[in-house]
Order: sequence, then C-alpha cells, then structure tokens
Amino acid sequence: TQRLIAYFATPAAVYGAICENLSRVGLAENTRVVLEKPIGSDLDSSRKVNDAVAQFFPETRIYRIDHYLGKETVQNLIALRFANSLFETQWNQRYISHVEITVAEKVGIEGRWGYFDKAGQLRDMIQNHLLQLLCLIAMDPPADLSADSIRDEKVKVLKALAPISAEGLTTQVVRGQYIAGYSEGQSVPGYLEEENSNTQSDTETFVALRADIRNWRWAGVPFYLRTGKRMPQKLSQIVIHFKEPSHYIFAPEQRLQIGNKLIIRLQPDEGISLRVMTKEQGLDKGMQLRSGPLQLNFSDTYRSARIPDAYERLLLEVMRGNQNLFVRKDEIEAAWKWCDQLIAGWKKSGDAPKPYAAGSWGPMSSIALITRDGRSWYGDI
Repeated sequence: TQRLIAYFATPAAVYGAICENLSRVGLAENTRVVLEKPIGSDLDSSRKVNDAVAQFFPETRIYRIDHYLGKETVQNLIALRFANSLFETQWNQRYISHVEITVAEKVGIEGRWGYFDKAGQLRDMIQNHLLQLLCLIAMDPPADLSADSIRDEKVKVLKALAPISAEGLTTQVVRGQYIAGYSEGQSVPGYLEEENSNTQSDTETFVALRADIRNWRWAGVPFYLRTGKRMPQKLSQIVIHFKEPSHYIFAPEQRLQIGNKLIIRLQPDEGISLRVMTKEQGLDKGMQLRSGPLQLNFSDTYRSARIPDAYERLLLEVMRGNQNLFVRKDEIEAAWKWCDQLIAGWKKSGDAPKPYAAGSWGPMSSIALITRDGRSWYGDI
C-alpha cells in the first residue's frame, strides 16, 4: 500500500484546515502527518490544535516533531541509562546531587521578530526541547522500547513536576532579555533594537529555572534548566552531578575538588564525558587529586560511521512508522500545563525581564539562582 507523508511546516493554527482539505480530496487515509512545534501557545490552544488534527488522523499516524529527539546523543540517553548498570543503579537521589540542562544559542532572533516576540524563550525552548531532555534523564525504566512505553514514562515525569509558586517565581525562575553587546568581537544590537522590533516588548530571550520532581527517585534533587539567545557560544549539554563519597579520607582542602560529573554534549561535538578523580602523577605529589575525563566523542570513536542529521533520522522514522522519537498529545499538554503557570505568574507580577549583555551567560540573577543552593553552572567562565 502506498503511503503519503504530509509535513506541516506552517503555523499550528492552520493544521486543522490542512487536515480537513487533505481528507476532502481523499488524501487522509493511510497518510502520516508530521507536525512542527510549537503545538499551540498554551494548554488551551494546544488542545484545539490537537483536537482539530485528531478529527481526521488517529494518534498512531500523527508525528509531532522535536528535532532534539533526533540527535544521536539524545537517543543514546536510553542506552546509556538502561544498558549500563554502572549508571542505572546510581540514577537516583541517593547518588545524584543535581542536574543541569543548558541550551545556549549564540545567535539572536535572526529576523524572526514576528514569531519570536509572541512566543519568547519559555514557549520556544523550555516547553519542548528542554522538558523533553529532562524527561529522558528523569524517567523510570520503560516496560520495553515501544513508543508508548517510553512516552508513558515521560508523561509521568511531566505530571510529577512541582508547581512553582508566586514566591518561587522570584527565587526559582529568572527571565532575561539581551541588550547590546559583543559576539565574536563584533558589536551586536539588543533585542529591542532588532529590525522591526517593538521597543516596549517585555518578551524574554533567556530563562533559567529550578525544577523539582515529586517522586521517590528525584526527591531533593534539583534540575537546573537554562536557555538563552546571544550567549557566548552555541552549546547544548546535560551535566549529572554525583554526590561526594560519604566517608572522605583525603586532605580536607581537596574536598572541594570532589564530585564525579557525567557530561552529555549534544552540540557541538556530540559525545559523553565522565569526570573522575585520579592521583596527580609525580614523586612529589603525594596523594594529591585531580579531575580528569573518560571521554567518548562520537565523531572520533565512530569514524567509519556517518552521524545522521537529526531531521534525517526523524524523517526516516516517520517512513518506518516508528513513533519512539516523537511527542504524544498528552506529553504536549502536560508540558504546557506546567509552563502556563509560569506565563500566568509573569503576567500577574508585571515584572520586566532582567537585562543581560549580548555575549554573556545571562543576567547575574541566573548565577544567584544556583549559587544560593551552594552550586554553580558547569563550565561557565
């Protein structure tokens, strides 16, 4: 049987009309539809979009695409966690101190003012990319590798995210908006100075927040999420910080160095690095410790294999009818429900986003967000 794939690279508001017209001309039967994010701009609008599409296509033929899920390293999270007892037995609040997820963009809005100013960084990045990464890190082992088993566990994580109170909006969340600065030595304009901008806009171009998951595995383990535009570099990484040994036998002044970290790099240079403590080499070093990496760089390790582009992988999975790397309706709704509380809280407070210079790591308050817990963002200079 010949199958048709319809890829919707259009505003979500017209998805329903496109589906209706595909059905009207007899092209809906056996057709698979690929929907680009964002699916709506809040919970209510996402439900309207999903319901409109569902009138003509069953969930088994709807592929909501998030290109981060097509990255080789993201897919490797399943193997890394559940195929290695070294990690799976330690993947809980007994052994993990905290988790960081950073998605930094070096570019500004790239002429997308019309879209971005209505969306903002929370809707554009947190609601989909970063929450999907959080789910893959935090979910319990699925029953098997089927699409629904994996997605069932991701939905459980989203539903277990603790709501952020009005007070938490000031202590757990930071909104920022870039002002003029420098990128690669060149002067760049601020967000309000971009072409076709609204100089009164309070849309955020940066968000940092602390998320807490209310279940046995992650009780007391904060997840720090950070994403922004006009950052110093293009970087997407997850850092798992393991707790220090309960019985410490080395010199007290070396204790600050202790802390195994698993760094999962999505871009650039996809790969995995495990920071371990080892003894310094040399006759005069005694038992002096240093941190060093056990590293797996995909491009170096698999030189003979071509690492496919994320969209290439995802389109191939659509052709195969495999929904493992796509987002289900209830995932979208659970993510929007959690994000909507933040949007509503910001609107109610009327607080403007904090300014940060283009080329920096965001507002100073985003550093305070994590340092007040006695921690720091990994790798920041």
